[in-house]
Amino acid sequence: MNMVVYLLTALVPLVIGAIWYNPKVFGNTWLKTSGLTEEHARGANVPVIMGLLFLFSILASLALAQFAIHQNAIHNFFMMHQDYGDSSTQLGQYIDKFMATYGDRHRSFGHGAFHGILAGLFFSLPFIASGAMFERRGAKYIAIHVGYWVISCAIMGGILCQFLKV
Repeated sequence: MNMVVYLLTALVPLVIGAIWYNPKVFGNTWLKTSGLTEEHARGANVPVIMGLLFLFSILASLALAQFAIHQNAIHNFFMMHQDYGDSSTQLGQYIDKFMATYGDRHRSFGHGAFHGILAGLFFSLPFIASGAMFERRGAKYIAIHVGYWVISCAIMGGILCQFLKV
């Protein structure tokens, strides 16, 4: 079940991108700020680009789940312990009790969306802006791409936090 949630969540950037980079939304501005022409953009290998975007979005979903779902911390903390995963041990009983008591805390779409927004700002902004500065791109270019990732990550984080079982 978890993999289904990750795969569905990974579709979000494709759907948001189809809307966001549409010529009627930010597509024309993106082309202009990127220094691309419509002819150049049409020459792209779209199946390869979409396939890679989906693969990268799966990786982003896996990372975002760790950031948005606080209960993952207990599993991450103990996963290398020899008793991890064995409910008959003291550690296993502790984890089971912790999850029974606190497993539903901060598990809403809104909470996940909040963490997605933070991830979008604190990860995509520095990475995109750094590259854009070296490429001599302007603030519009940065805003278009960061906005896309902030919205994508917000929706992805919301879905993960609401529906992913840990």
